[in-house]
Amino acid sequence: MVGEEWYSTIIEPFLRQLGAFIPQLVLAVVVFVIGYFIAVGIGRLVTEILKGLKFNRLFAKEGWQKAFEKADIKVDPSAFIGAIFKWVFVIVSLLITVDILNLVKFGELLRDILNYIPNVIIAVLIFVVGVIIADIVEKLVRATVEKMKVSYASLAAAIVRWTIWVFLVFMILDQLLPKSDLVQVLYKGIVYGIVAAVAGSIAIAFGLGGKDAAAGAIEDLKRKIKQ
Repeated sequence: MVGEEWYSTIIEPFLRQLGAFIPQLVLAVVVFVIGYFIAVGIGRLVTEILKGLKFNRLFAKEGWQKAFEKADIKVDPSAFIGAIFKWVFVIVSLLITVDILNLVKFGELLRDILNYIPNVIIAVLIFVVGVIIADIVEKLVRATVEKMKVSYASLAAAIVRWTIWVFLVFMILDQLLPKSDLVQVLYKGIVYGIVAAVAGSIAIAFGLGGKDAAAGAIEDLKRKIKQ
């Protein structure tokens, strides 16, 4: 009698729960495995697209890669960004998995992470676009100043490049730390300063160079961008 009661109150409910849980577990594992392979494929696709755009070469030109190498840190910029995209989709797959398993607390944690990920993706996109823009603007300034036949073309180009980089850093911080008052204040100050500096530099550069220099700089720019 006691054995039957023990079976009906403990063993039988456990077996029922186990029988209901095993299909959920199998489904969760299948969903996660499929999601993981999709995430890996997306990460590799993003990496190959960036390499096709020669993003690594732009990154190396800015001097960041040499700085990392001196610190004995090996970084593949395209692969790094591809890895970010991969892990975003891995987390999405994991979130679906924990929902299937009804792991509420863990699911809430993953949702918080997932809600923050768009900020990271936007910051990465800002970084990628910023590197490209910095390279193009640097070549434009260099071509314009060289057309004036003055000796400070490299200095002017470097100032413009690093000005854009400073602006870029604050844009990224604004995405990663959106509620930081300090970042907001510094960001606004930098924006106003850069707009004024760039506008003044362009006006002076084209004013000193004249129309002929401006026209020649545009032609040189087409040639230099292809280099």
